[in-house]
Amino acid sequence: MDWLTRFSYFTLIDFASLVLLFGSWAVIGFLIDNAPENRPSVSVLMAQYRRDWMIEMVSRDPRIFDAQILATLRQGTSFFASATMIAIGGCLALLGNLERLIGIATELTQEQDPAIVWEVKVLVILVFLTNAFLKFVWSNRLFGYCGVLIAAVPNDPKNPLALIRAEKAGEINITAARGFNRGLRSVYFGLATAAWLLGPEALIGTTLITCLVLLRREFASRSRHVLMRPEYDNSHTQT
Repeated sequence: MDWLTRFSYFTLIDFASLVLLFGSWAVIGFLIDNAPENRPSVSVLMAQYRRDWMIEMVSRDPRIFDAQILATLRQGTSFFASATMIAIGGCLALLGNLERLIGIATELTQEQDPAIVWEVKVLVILVFLTNAFLKFVWSNRLFGYCGVLIAAVPNDPKNPLALIRAEKAGEINITAARGFNRGLRSVYFGLATAAWLLGPEALIGTTLITCLVLLRREFASRSRHVLMRPEYDNSHTQT
């Protein structure tokens, strides 16, 4: 079976839904990571707190508290990396035995599509899961690098290397968090892709819902409102 024959099993709305899916994934990620200064995303706001954390860490003695937080962050990346690996294994197993999936999908959609159609749909889910796995693994490693940099920060806050290395640790921490967030977004869109099994219309719907959920959480959530609260009340400032 040549590629033209394979493509003939998909309609224009199938291709349009895929363009919307991957386009939304790319655009949403860009908007979150490069939010405008007048309306920062939660991820951008948290990046500054991560920098402040590393600066505060310089004068904290002992630094057990910082090590515990970092260990918790690494546990989160490890958990999601393991979960995505299991999901990848499940999808690979599904590719080897499509009969049950085809039977369930046929009952739901009342359409008799060849096996290649279902294989492609599962492969798209695998693309997102694989990307998520790679992001989580890299994030875990970067949090480990951050831990090494924290350990290399001199105990004396007056040491000229203390602040420099703390700033480096902060930037590595931010990069690790960015990778973790990108992995989570891939999981979200991977879940949205599962709706393609019901048809392209369902994929379009879940893609739009996923975009709305991500945009709300990053730009209109309660947590963002809390982060945006002023930390200094000018009305109580003494003159």
